[in-house]
Amino acid sequence: MLENLRFYQEEEENNNEFAKRLASLADIYVNDAFSCSHRAHTSIVEITKFLPSYAGLQLNLEIDALTKITSEIKKPITCIIGGSKISTKINIIKNLIPKFNNIVIVGGMANNILKYKGFNIGKSIQEANCDQVIEEIFSLSEKNNCKIVYPEDVAVGKDLNGSAKIKDASKVSENELILDIGPKTIQTVNKLIEKSETILWNGPAGYFENPNFAKGSLEIANKIVEKNKSNTIYSVAGGGDTVALLNGIGVISNFNFVSTAGGAFLEYLEGKKLPGIKVLN
Repeated sequence: MLENLRFYQEEEENNNEFAKRLASLADIYVNDAFSCSHRAHTSIVEITKFLPSYAGLQLNLEIDALTKITSEIKKPITCIIGGSKISTKINIIKNLIPKFNNIVIVGGMANNILKYKGFNIGKSIQEANCDQVIEEIFSLSEKNNCKIVYPEDVAVGKDLNGSAKIKDASKVSENELILDIGPKTIQTVNKLIEKSETILWNGPAGYFENPNFAKGSLEIANKIVEKNKSNTIYSVAGGGDTVALLNGIGVISNFNFVSTAGGAFLEYLEGKKLPGIKVLN
């Protein structure tokens, strides 16, 4: 048992000498940390040159689940993607469009799409200079016959701690914040989940920390759970906020797989080859 290897500078340098020293402590090497496998570090990559190396059980489970939503797909397949910044998820969206039937954009990143479509988004969270990125998403989705869904109605508040008011997406006032999806949008998303055989969920639908703005996320979770219980969907969820939400309502065990990996999960979905997986292959 060693202390955290990142206390050693050589660990992050993927250092050959350090790998030899680590390897001298063992007979075989097992990587069971998918969440670190996107890092080209000594104890993840270089060490495999000196020991017989294997994937751990948890790492295998993670790769199997991600393979089912990226290459061995049962269609129709839907991705629900949220988060505050569209720029951090653009490569994932671009990588998934050719493989997925529907991509539902919710959370803060949907505000940019509403703004791009000419709607007023009031004081809502938004990112600058996103028009080109959004244009790319829509043109790629048209080419690949992938449906992009974004909010048609929203729950707004005067501030994060306020109460919710349902409005059509075109009726948001200057002094309001969009903090959740509205009932029409929830219905649209639920219909897509109903028709899907596979679902990937990354990022809540709204500011779920305030129960007044958690309805969208809860309804989505409940619909996936219902489909899961009847064994009519393969469901994968990931990302810190999504996991926190599912934990909070106690439904983690009703998903086929919930990934606790952050960066590695997202990089895998972007289609990147993870260094820690590559060396084990």
